[in-house]
Amino acid sequence: MRKPNLKSYGNYSTENYGVHAMVFTDPHGNDFYYSYDTLIAFSTSRTGLVCRKNEWGTTTGKHLNWIQPDKKKRVTGKEFDRIYSETFPEEKKV
Repeated sequence: MRKPNLKSYGNYSTENYGVHAMVFTDPHGNDFYYSYDTLIAFSTSRTGLVCRKNEWGTTTGKHLNWIQPDKKKRVTGKEFDRIYSETFPEEKKV
């Protein structure tokens, strides 16, 4: 069984800042990229990489550039939320 993994991505010169750019890999191999505590991208075998457009500031913009340098491949927040919801539907409560 694959174990969850949490690590820093990007190119910070010290680990002090690396905590703000984290990628979590779940046991199924799905990657979830965070800038601070905001989910800004995810990748699954079904969707490939889904990355949001920058709606924040320069630091998150730098994080997005590390994940997806091609800004034309990024999606709006609305589209990101739709794809995420379709990929990870909430479990129905019984």
